[in-house]
Parts: sequence; C-alpha cells; structure tokens
Amino acid sequence: MGLLGKIKGLFTRQQEEDENVYRPDWEEERLKRDNIDMHDKMQREHYVKACLEQMSEASKELDALGGEYNLVTSYLTDMEEIEAQPDEVKEQLKTYAGKILELESNREKLDKKRRAMKPEDYLRMERVEQYMPEGYRRLKEAEDYQVLVKKDMGRLEGERHAYYFRKNELQNTMRNMKGITFMCVGSMLFLILLLTIISTAWHLDVSLGYAIAVLVAATTLAFVFVKFHESQRELVRVEKGINKLVLLHNTVKIRYVNNTNLLEYLYVKYDVNSSNELKKLWDKYLEENIHREQEKQMEQDMDFNEAALIKLLRRCNLADPNIWLHQAAALIDNKEMVEIRHGLIIRRQKLRKQMEYNAKVAQDAQDEVKDIVDNYPEYADKILDLVSVFEKALA
Repeated sequence: MGLLGKIKGLFTRQQEEDENVYRPDWEEERLKRDNIDMHDKMQREHYVKACLEQMSEASKELDALGGEYNLVTSYLTDMEEIEAQPDEVKEQLKTYAGKILELESNREKLDKKRRAMKPEDYLRMERVEQYMPEGYRRLKEAEDYQVLVKKDMGRLEGERHAYYFRKNELQNTMRNMKGITFMCVGSMLFLILLLTIISTAWHLDVSLGYAIAVLVAATTLAFVFVKFHESQRELVRVEKGINKLVLLHNTVKIRYVNNTNLLEYLYVKYDVNSSNELKKLWDKYLEENIHREQEKQMEQDMDFNEAALIKLLRRCNLADPNIWLHQAAALIDNKEMVEIRHGLIIRRQKLRKQMEYNAKVAQDAQDEVKDIVDNYPEYADKILDLVSVFEKALA
C-alpha cells in the first residue's frame, strides 16, 4: 500500500470509531500555494515534497498514537471482562488482590520500622558468626577480669607502700632505741662519776643516789631492750610481707599482661573496640537476619499470590493481566475501579483528539497533492514520480 493509501486507511478507520468523545474544534491553517508558481519545476517539487513530508510526519504520529490508543482500549476492555466474570471468580480475584495489598502494607511497615545495618558491619558479623555468642561472652569476661586485675594491682601497690612506710618507721624506732641506750649509759656513768666526786669531796653518803641511778638506768635499758626487740621482730614480719607482696604483684602483673594481650587479640579478631560494641553489632545482625527472613518469606508469598492472580486473570481472557499487579486495589474497591476507568477514558479522549488532528493534517496534505495533480495534469507524472521516490525512501 502506498503512502496515500496508508494515510487514507488510517483516516477511514478513525472515522469509523463509534465512541462518543470530545471533538476538537481546531482550525488548522491549510497548505496554500497562492504564492507558488506550479510551472516552475523547483518551486513545484519543493512544495510537493513539503506536502509529502507533512503526510509522512502525520503518518508516523498516527502509528504511535494508534498503538497507544489500542493499548488504552484494551485496558478498558479488560475492565469490562473482569466485571463480567461470575461472582465466584470475582471473589477469588479479591482474595488474591487483598493478600497482595496486605503484603505490600506489611513490607512498608517493616521498612519503616527497620534500622538498616551498614553492609560493612553486616559482613563483619557474618564473618565471626561461628564464634558468636560465645565470642562476646569471652570478650566480656576478659574485660571484667581486666578490671579486677587492675583493682588487685592497685590494692597490692597500696599495701606495698604501707609496708615500706612501716618498715621505715620500725627502722627509725630501732635507731632511736640505740641512741637512747647510748644516752642512758652515758648519763648513768656521768651520774656515778658525779656522785663519786661528791662523796669524796664532802664525805657524804651517796648510796641512795647510786641506787636511784642504777634503778633508772636499768628501767630505761629494760624498756629500750624490749622496744628494740619488738621492732626487730615486727621488721622481720614486715619484710616477709613485702616479699610476699612482691611475689603476688608479679603474679598479678603476669595475669594482667596475658589478659591485655588476649583483649587486644579479641578486639582485632572481632574488629571492635569493646564488648558493648560487639554486643550492639551482634544484636543488629540478628535483627537484620530476622528482617531479611521476613522479607524473603514476604517475597515468596508475594510471588505466589501474584502468580495465582495472573493465572486467574489470564483465564478471564485479559489482554494485559500483569498491569493488575500494580492496581490490585481496583479489584477490591469499586471506587478505585471507577477512578481508573475514568482516567483511561480521559487518556483515550486525548489520544483521539491528537489522532484526529494528525489525520486531518495528513488528509489536507493528501488532498493538496491530488488537487495539484487534477489542476495540472501536464505535471501529474512528475508529481507521481516524486511520490514514488518519497515512498521508496521511507521504505
């Protein structure tokens, strides 16, 4: 079929549509050849080619609009097919559509409630999943033990300082006792010498003085002896305590170093800075797994119900059953169905309006070419040759 026949066929089909739709009241400016000299070959060919190009553009637009128009019409036909189904089929459609809408709603709620875990954090936990939750317990115990070891080291350090302080006190006491002993002996010798001089010089009886001096000296020396030996015995106990504390401190320090190394290893192993961080990541990981499992189950349920709905719609001889997956609400709510139908009718009216416009443009151009052929028969063969060349170029 040639270009002229194609345009005529499209226009004729358009005229046969029986739908009562809005008719545009456009007044298109017709092609005019008032200023064209048809006897001039260049002007004539240029004008005819312009008409043919106008027909071609309108034809292409009509093809595109016609496909869209047929698609919208098929949607409306599908809606009529659905409404014509038995009540039993309609109920089945409502059931599947309701489940699809429910699953979509649940998925939206899950997405809103979900605190998405960073992919890198999820991968970290996935790598150490085999060690959890035992890994967290071990890390927590190591951290708690580290606190206890530090407390023990601090307590031992305090006791060690107290022992050293007591050792210094005892050593000072013993030195003081030695000094008192020398002072006491010196004082007693001086007093005996003095009493001897007095007794010799004045012939006095100083026996009582000797007795008092000896008694005072004996009492003082006895006190010094007891005090010195008490300090000496306590000093021995203090030094033993210091040695014991040093041994304990060394043992605790070894535990501290080993536990510190263990903590550093566990921090590197789990790529965290504390057990609290590991616990939070692990809890998020478990929550994320639950959400993913729920999503997976929802996807399976959604696939099942969508497949069942499409299968049932195909039995209803629908042209495009897949589109109802995106407008399932219309299968349940009649108001939604009415709104969709209204939207489709509006779309078809607008398409019809555009198609009529392009059909008119094509018809005007076609009539203009025919009129030129009729009015200038001497150029008819040339004009038809131009049409033939143009059609071949389009082909």
